[in-house]
Amino acid sequence: MARTRKKVCVLLVDRANYGRLKPVMHAIQDHQDLQLQVVVAGTMPLERFGRAMDIVRNDGFPIDGQVLMELEGSVPISMAKSVGFGVIEFANEFHRLDSDVVLIIGDRYEALAATIAAAFLNKCIAHVQGGEVSGSIDESTRHAISKFAHFHFPSTQRAAAFLARMGERPDTILAVGCPSGDIALEIGRTPPSFDFLHCVGSGARIDIAQPFLLVVFHPTTTEFGDESRQIDELLAALAAIAQLTILLWPNIDAGSDHISKRIRIFRETTAPSWLRLLTNLTPEHYLHVLARASCAVGNSSSFVRDASFFGTPVVLVGDRQNGRECGEHVRQVPALRTAIMEAIALQLEHGRYPPSTLYGDGDVARRIADALAELDPYVQKRLAYVTDVQRRS
Repeated sequence: MARTRKKVCVLLVDRANYGRLKPVMHAIQDHQDLQLQVVVAGTMPLERFGRAMDIVRNDGFPIDGQVLMELEGSVPISMAKSVGFGVIEFANEFHRLDSDVVLIIGDRYEALAATIAAAFLNKCIAHVQGGEVSGSIDESTRHAISKFAHFHFPSTQRAAAFLARMGERPDTILAVGCPSGDIALEIGRTPPSFDFLHCVGSGARIDIAQPFLLVVFHPTTTEFGDESRQIDELLAALAAIAQLTILLWPNIDAGSDHISKRIRIFRETTAPSWLRLLTNLTPEHYLHVLARASCAVGNSSSFVRDASFFGTPVVLVGDRQNGRECGEHVRQVPALRTAIMEAIALQLEHGRYPPSTLYGDGDVARRIADALAELDPYVQKRLAYVTDVQRRS
Protein backbone atom coordinates (compact mmCIF):
# COMPACT_ATOMS: atom_id res chain seq x y z
CA MET A 1 0.00 0.00 0.00
CA ALA A 2 1.41 3.40 -1.01
CA ARG A 3 2.46 5.66 1.82
CA THR A 4 0.42 8.86 2.18
CA ARG A 5 2.64 11.89 1.72
CA LYS A 6 2.21 14.94 3.93
CA LYS A 7 0.88 17.89 1.91
CA VAL A 8 2.92 21.05 2.57
CA CYS A 9 1.48 24.25 1.10
CA VAL A 10 4.19 26.90 0.53
CA LEU A 11 3.01 30.52 0.36
CA LEU A 12 4.85 32.95 -1.95
CA VAL A 13 3.91 36.65 -1.83
CA ASP A 14 6.87 38.46 -3.44
CA ARG A 15 10.22 38.00 -5.16
CA ALA A 16 12.13 37.92 -1.87
CA ASN A 17 9.84 35.20 -0.48
CA TYR A 18 10.58 33.01 -3.45
CA GLY A 19 14.32 33.64 -3.32
CA ARG A 20 14.42 32.38 0.25
CA LEU A 21 11.99 29.48 -0.12
CA LYS A 22 13.13 28.09 -3.48
CA PRO A 23 15.68 25.65 -1.96
CA VAL A 24 13.07 24.53 0.59
CA MET A 25 10.58 23.94 -2.24
CA HIS A 26 13.14 21.77 -4.05
CA ALA A 27 13.82 19.84 -0.83
CA ILE A 28 10.09 19.27 -0.25
CA GLN A 29 9.60 18.24 -3.89
CA ASP A 30 12.43 15.72 -3.62
CA HIS A 31 11.35 14.28 -0.26
CA GLN A 32 9.61 10.92 -0.48
CA ASP A 33 7.31 11.70 2.44
CA LEU A 34 6.20 15.18 1.33
CA GLN A 35 3.94 16.60 -1.38
CA LEU A 36 4.56 20.20 -2.42
CA GLN A 37 1.69 22.62 -2.95
CA VAL A 38 2.31 26.25 -3.99
CA VAL A 39 0.02 29.25 -3.57
CA VAL A 40 1.08 32.61 -5.00
CA ALA A 41 -0.28 35.97 -3.84
CA GLY A 42 0.80 39.55 -3.20
CA THR A 43 2.93 40.91 -6.05
CA MET A 44 3.76 37.49 -7.50
CA PRO A 45 0.91 37.54 -10.09
CA LEU A 46 1.08 41.28 -10.84
CA GLU A 47 2.40 42.44 -14.21
CA ARG A 48 3.87 45.71 -12.94
CA PHE A 49 6.06 43.75 -10.52
CA GLY A 50 7.32 41.45 -13.26
CA ARG A 51 4.91 38.51 -12.70
CA ALA A 52 7.39 36.59 -10.58
CA MET A 53 4.98 33.63 -10.60
CA ASP A 54 6.22 32.96 -14.16
CA ILE A 55 9.72 32.46 -12.78
CA VAL A 56 8.31 29.92 -10.31
CA ARG A 57 6.65 27.97 -13.14
CA ASN A 58 9.77 28.13 -15.31
CA ASP A 59 11.76 26.66 -12.42
CA GLY A 60 9.54 23.58 -12.55
CA PHE A 61 7.17 24.21 -9.66
CA PRO A 62 3.42 23.77 -10.15
CA ILE A 63 1.22 26.60 -8.93
CA ASP A 64 -1.78 25.12 -7.14
CA GLY A 65 -3.51 28.35 -6.17
CA GLN A 66 -3.44 32.08 -6.89
CA VAL A 67 -4.74 34.85 -4.66
CA LEU A 68 -5.39 38.35 -5.99
CA MET A 69 -5.65 40.56 -2.92
CA GLU A 70 -3.72 43.80 -3.46
CA LEU A 71 -5.86 46.93 -3.31
CA GLU A 72 -4.32 49.80 -5.30
CA GLY A 73 -3.23 52.93 -3.49
CA SER A 74 -0.06 52.02 -1.60
CA VAL A 75 -1.31 53.84 1.49
CA PRO A 76 -1.92 52.45 4.99
CA ILE A 77 -5.66 51.97 4.46
CA SER A 78 -5.08 50.04 1.21
CA MET A 79 -2.66 47.74 3.06
CA ALA A 80 -5.19 47.17 5.86
CA LYS A 81 -8.00 46.41 3.41
CA SER A 82 -5.73 44.10 1.40
CA VAL A 83 -5.22 42.01 4.53
CA GLY A 84 -9.00 41.65 4.80
CA PHE A 85 -9.36 40.60 1.16
CA GLY A 86 -6.47 38.19 1.63
CA VAL A 87 -8.06 36.43 4.60
CA ILE A 88 -11.17 35.72 2.52
CA GLU A 89 -9.30 34.48 -0.55
CA PHE A 90 -6.71 32.44 1.37
CA ALA A 91 -9.53 30.75 3.28
CA ASN A 92 -10.97 29.57 -0.04
CA GLU A 93 -7.63 28.26 -1.30
CA PHE A 94 -6.57 26.49 1.90
CA HIS A 95 -10.02 24.91 2.24
CA ARG A 96 -9.83 23.64 -1.35
CA LEU A 97 -6.25 22.34 -1.13
CA ASP A 98 -6.75 20.63 2.27
CA SER A 99 -3.06 20.92 3.16
CA ASP A 100 -1.56 19.22 6.20
CA VAL A 101 0.92 22.06 6.86
CA VAL A 102 1.00 25.65 5.60
CA LEU A 103 4.56 26.99 5.36
CA ILE A 104 4.84 30.77 5.83
CA ILE A 105 8.00 32.88 5.69
CA GLY A 106 8.81 36.27 7.13
CA ASP A 107 6.75 39.31 7.99
CA ARG A 108 4.68 40.46 5.01
CA TYR A 109 1.10 41.63 5.58
CA GLU A 110 0.01 39.16 2.88
CA ALA A 111 1.59 36.39 4.96
CA LEU A 112 -0.35 37.59 8.01
CA ALA A 113 -3.61 37.32 6.05
CA ALA A 114 -2.71 33.77 5.01
CA THR A 115 -1.79 32.88 8.59
CA ILE A 116 -5.11 34.11 9.97
CA ALA A 117 -7.04 32.14 7.34
CA ALA A 118 -5.02 28.97 7.96
CA ALA A 119 -5.34 29.22 11.73
CA PHE A 120 -9.12 29.56 11.64
CA LEU A 121 -9.31 26.59 9.28
CA ASN A 122 -7.42 24.53 11.88
CA LYS A 123 -4.39 24.16 9.62
CA CYS A 124 -1.00 23.48 11.14
CA ILE A 125 1.30 26.45 10.44
CA ALA A 126 5.09 26.37 10.16
CA HIS A 127 6.87 29.75 10.19
CA VAL A 128 10.32 30.54 8.76
CA GLN A 129 12.28 33.61 10.00
CA GLY A 130 10.32 34.20 13.19
CA GLY A 131 11.89 35.76 16.28
CA GLU A 132 13.77 38.50 14.41
CA VAL A 133 13.72 42.19 15.26
CA SER A 134 13.32 45.05 12.77
CA GLY A 135 11.54 48.34 12.15
CA SER A 136 8.27 49.12 10.34
CA ILE A 137 4.97 47.23 10.76
CA ASP A 138 6.98 44.14 9.79
CA GLU A 139 8.04 43.80 13.44
CA SER A 140 4.46 43.39 14.68
CA THR A 141 3.44 41.25 11.72
CA ARG A 142 6.32 38.82 12.23
CA HIS A 143 5.57 38.29 15.91
CA ALA A 144 1.84 37.90 15.24
CA ILE A 145 2.57 35.15 12.72
CA SER A 146 4.86 33.47 15.25
CA LYS A 147 2.08 33.44 17.84
CA PHE A 148 -0.26 31.72 15.36
CA ALA A 149 2.41 29.27 14.17
CA HIS A 150 2.68 25.73 15.55
CA PHE A 151 6.28 25.11 14.44
CA HIS A 152 9.21 27.46 13.89
CA PHE A 153 12.29 27.65 11.65
CA PRO A 154 14.17 30.77 12.85
CA SER A 155 17.19 32.05 10.95
CA THR A 156 19.61 32.60 13.83
CA GLN A 157 20.28 31.30 17.32
CA ARG A 158 19.29 34.68 18.76
CA ALA A 159 15.95 34.53 16.95
CA ALA A 160 15.38 31.01 18.29
CA ALA A 161 16.09 32.26 21.82
CA PHE A 162 13.68 35.19 21.34
CA LEU A 163 10.92 32.78 20.23
CA ALA A 164 11.43 30.72 23.38
CA ARG A 165 11.28 33.90 25.49
CA MET A 166 8.01 34.79 23.72
CA GLY A 167 6.52 31.59 25.12
CA GLU A 168 6.99 29.27 22.13
CA ARG A 169 7.77 25.71 23.23
CA PRO A 170 11.42 24.72 22.58
CA ASP A 171 10.28 21.42 21.05
CA THR A 172 8.46 23.36 18.31
CA ILE A 173 11.64 25.21 17.24
CA LEU A 174 12.87 22.64 14.75
CA ALA A 175 15.80 24.03 12.75
CA VAL A 176 17.91 27.18 12.61
CA GLY A 177 19.20 29.02 9.54
CA CYS A 178 17.93 31.04 6.57
CA PRO A 179 17.43 28.86 3.48
CA SER A 180 18.46 31.65 1.10
CA GLY A 181 22.01 30.85 2.12
CA ASP A 182 21.67 27.46 0.43
CA ILE A 183 21.55 29.22 -2.94
CA ALA A 184 24.05 31.92 -2.01
CA LEU A 185 26.71 29.46 -0.85
CA GLU A 186 26.21 27.30 -3.94
CA ILE A 187 26.18 29.70 -6.88
CA GLY A 188 29.72 31.08 -6.80
CA ARG A 189 30.56 34.61 -7.81
CA THR A 190 30.38 34.52 -11.61
CA PRO A 191 27.51 33.16 -13.74
CA PRO A 192 28.17 32.19 -17.38
CA SER A 193 26.94 35.63 -18.47
CA PHE A 194 25.49 38.83 -17.05
CA ASP A 195 23.43 39.42 -20.18
CA PHE A 196 20.27 39.04 -18.08
CA LEU A 197 20.86 42.56 -16.77
CA HIS A 198 20.22 44.01 -20.21
CA CYS A 199 17.25 41.84 -21.17
CA VAL A 200 15.04 43.64 -18.63
CA GLY A 201 14.79 47.15 -17.25
CA SER A 202 16.18 50.36 -18.68
CA GLY A 203 19.08 52.76 -18.37
CA ALA A 204 22.84 52.40 -18.26
CA ARG A 205 24.60 49.30 -19.53
CA ILE A 206 26.29 47.48 -16.66
CA ASP A 207 29.87 46.36 -17.14
CA ILE A 208 30.31 43.91 -14.28
CA ALA A 209 34.09 44.18 -14.62
CA GLN A 210 33.69 47.71 -13.26
CA PRO A 211 32.67 48.63 -9.68
CA PHE A 212 28.91 49.11 -9.28
CA LEU A 213 26.35 49.71 -6.53
CA LEU A 214 23.18 47.71 -5.93
CA VAL A 215 20.32 49.81 -4.48
CA VAL A 216 17.00 48.65 -3.04
CA PHE A 217 14.85 51.07 -1.04
CA HIS A 218 11.40 50.13 0.28
CA PRO A 219 8.96 52.25 2.31
CA THR A 220 9.06 52.13 6.10
CA THR A 221 5.31 51.96 6.71
CA THR A 222 5.45 53.39 10.24
CA GLU A 223 7.06 56.50 8.75
CA PHE A 224 4.43 56.95 6.04
CA GLY A 225 4.63 60.44 4.55
CA ASP A 226 8.42 60.75 4.86
CA GLU A 227 9.38 58.28 2.11
CA SER A 228 9.62 60.95 -0.64
CA ARG A 229 12.16 62.92 1.39
CA GLN A 230 14.11 59.76 2.18
CA ILE A 231 14.40 58.57 -1.41
CA ASP A 232 15.30 62.12 -2.53
CA GLU A 233 18.17 62.12 -0.03
CA LEU A 234 19.33 58.72 -1.24
CA LEU A 235 19.14 59.70 -4.92
CA ALA A 236 21.03 62.93 -4.21
CA ALA A 237 23.80 60.93 -2.54
CA LEU A 238 23.97 58.52 -5.47
CA ALA A 239 24.08 61.41 -7.95
CA ALA A 240 26.98 63.01 -6.09
CA ILE A 241 28.94 59.75 -6.24
CA ALA A 242 27.83 58.94 -9.82
CA GLN A 243 28.96 55.33 -9.49
CA LEU A 244 27.49 52.80 -11.92
CA THR A 245 24.30 51.70 -10.12
CA ILE A 246 21.58 49.04 -10.40
CA LEU A 247 18.38 50.15 -8.67
CA LEU A 248 15.44 47.77 -8.12
CA TRP A 249 11.94 49.24 -7.86
CA PRO A 250 10.36 49.16 -4.36
CA ASN A 251 7.82 46.67 -3.06
CA ILE A 252 4.06 47.37 -2.82
CA ASP A 253 3.94 48.66 0.80
CA ALA A 254 2.29 51.94 1.74
CA GLY A 255 4.46 54.72 0.36
CA SER A 256 5.88 52.75 -2.57
CA ASP A 257 4.07 54.86 -5.16
CA HIS A 258 5.69 57.97 -3.69
CA ILE A 259 9.12 56.36 -3.94
CA SER A 260 8.51 55.19 -7.51
CA LYS A 261 7.30 58.65 -8.51
CA ARG A 262 10.41 60.33 -7.11
CA ILE A 263 12.66 57.82 -8.93
CA ARG A 264 10.84 58.51 -12.23
CA ILE A 265 11.13 62.30 -11.76
CA PHE A 266 14.82 61.92 -10.94
CA ARG A 267 15.39 59.78 -14.04
CA GLU A 268 13.50 62.15 -16.35
CA THR A 269 14.98 65.40 -15.03
CA THR A 270 18.62 64.34 -14.63
CA ALA A 271 18.98 61.54 -17.25
CA PRO A 272 21.63 59.77 -15.13
CA SER A 273 24.09 57.93 -17.38
CA TRP A 274 25.19 55.78 -14.45
CA LEU A 275 21.78 54.32 -13.43
CA ARG A 276 19.99 51.14 -14.53
CA LEU A 277 16.46 50.39 -13.23
CA LEU A 278 15.20 46.81 -12.89
CA THR A 279 11.81 45.43 -11.83
CA ASN A 280 12.59 41.82 -11.07
CA LEU A 281 15.33 39.19 -11.14
CA THR A 282 15.35 35.44 -10.55
CA PRO A 283 16.69 34.41 -7.11
CA GLU A 284 19.98 33.24 -8.63
CA HIS A 285 20.44 36.34 -10.78
CA TYR A 286 19.72 38.61 -7.82
CA LEU A 287 22.29 36.82 -5.69
CA HIS A 288 24.88 36.95 -8.48
CA VAL A 289 24.39 40.73 -8.65
CA LEU A 290 24.54 41.08 -4.86
CA ALA A 291 27.70 38.96 -4.76
CA ARG A 292 29.46 41.11 -7.37
CA ALA A 293 28.31 44.53 -6.14
CA SER A 294 31.02 46.78 -4.71
CA CYS A 295 28.47 48.00 -2.16
CA ALA A 296 24.75 47.45 -1.52
CA VAL A 297 22.82 50.54 -0.45
CA GLY A 298 19.26 50.81 0.88
CA ASN A 299 17.03 49.13 3.42
CA SER A 300 16.29 45.61 2.18
CA SER A 301 16.61 42.78 4.69
CA SER A 302 18.48 40.86 1.99
CA PHE A 303 21.36 43.28 2.50
CA VAL A 304 21.55 42.15 6.12
CA ARG A 305 21.20 38.39 5.59
CA ASP A 306 22.07 37.52 1.98
CA ALA A 307 24.96 39.98 1.57
CA SER A 308 26.58 38.42 4.64
CA PHE A 309 27.16 35.16 2.73
CA PHE A 310 29.35 37.04 0.21
CA GLY A 311 30.88 39.70 2.47
CA THR A 312 29.40 42.42 0.27
CA PRO A 313 29.74 45.82 2.00
CA VAL A 314 26.36 47.33 2.91
CA VAL A 315 25.13 50.82 3.73
CA LEU A 316 21.81 50.35 5.53
CA VAL A 317 19.74 53.52 5.16
CA GLY A 318 17.09 54.58 7.67
CA ASP A 319 15.16 52.64 10.29
CA ARG A 320 13.43 49.86 8.35
CA GLN A 321 15.87 47.23 9.66
CA ASN A 322 16.39 48.69 13.15
CA GLY A 323 17.41 45.96 15.58
CA ARG A 324 18.04 43.37 12.87
CA GLU A 325 20.95 41.06 13.72
CA CYS A 326 23.81 42.22 11.46
CA GLY A 327 27.28 41.06 10.55
CA GLU A 328 30.30 43.34 10.38
CA HIS A 329 29.62 44.08 6.69
CA VAL A 330 26.78 46.51 7.57
CA ARG A 331 27.01 50.26 8.28
CA GLN A 332 23.71 51.85 9.29
CA VAL A 333 23.08 55.55 8.65
CA PRO A 334 20.10 57.94 8.72
CA ALA A 335 18.36 58.86 5.46
CA LEU A 336 20.50 61.96 4.96
CA ARG A 337 22.59 62.46 1.82
CA THR A 338 25.82 63.44 3.54
CA ALA A 339 25.71 60.45 5.90
CA ILE A 340 24.91 58.11 2.99
CA MET A 341 27.72 59.49 0.83
CA GLU A 342 30.28 59.19 3.63
CA ALA A 343 29.22 55.62 4.44
CA ILE A 344 29.38 54.52 0.79
CA ALA A 345 32.86 56.01 0.46
CA LEU A 346 34.03 54.18 3.58
CA GLN A 347 32.57 50.87 2.41
CA LEU A 348 34.09 51.21 -1.06
CA GLU A 349 37.44 51.98 0.51
CA HIS A 350 37.13 48.99 2.86
CA GLY A 351 36.18 46.48 0.19
CA ARG A 352 34.81 43.00 0.82
CA TYR A 353 34.34 41.52 4.28
CA PRO A 354 34.89 37.89 5.29
CA PRO A 355 31.80 35.79 4.44
CA SER A 356 29.56 35.00 7.42
CA THR A 357 27.41 32.00 8.37
CA LEU A 358 25.34 34.03 10.86
CA TYR A 359 22.21 33.35 8.76
CA GLY A 360 22.94 29.82 7.56
CA ASP A 361 25.49 27.20 6.57
CA GLY A 362 24.17 26.11 3.17
CA ASP A 363 22.25 23.03 4.34
CA VAL A 364 19.14 24.63 5.83
CA ALA A 365 16.53 23.54 3.25
CA ARG A 366 17.22 19.85 3.76
CA ARG A 367 16.88 20.21 7.53
CA ILE A 368 13.57 22.06 7.12
CA ALA A 369 12.18 19.39 4.76
CA ASP A 370 13.25 16.57 7.07
CA ALA A 371 11.64 18.33 10.04
CA LEU A 372 8.41 18.88 8.09
CA ALA A 373 8.31 15.17 7.25
CA GLU A 374 8.80 14.16 10.88
CA LEU A 375 6.59 16.68 12.68
CA ASP A 376 3.18 15.67 13.96
CA PRO A 377 0.69 18.36 12.85
CA TYR A 378 -1.46 19.73 15.65
CA VAL A 379 -3.98 22.53 16.01
CA GLN A 380 -4.32 23.68 19.62
CA LYS A 381 -1.36 25.83 20.69
CA ARG A 382 -0.08 26.02 24.22
CA LEU A 383 2.53 28.47 25.47
CA ALA A 384 5.61 26.89 26.99
CA TYR A 385 4.90 28.05 30.52
CA VAL A 386 1.27 26.84 30.30
CA THR A 387 2.51 23.42 29.22
CA ASP A 388 4.96 23.35 32.15
CA VAL A 389 2.20 24.20 34.62
CA GLN A 390 -0.05 21.48 33.19
CA ARG A 391 2.79 18.98 33.38
CA ARG A 392 3.42 19.76 37.05
CA SER A 393 -0.26 19.71 38.06
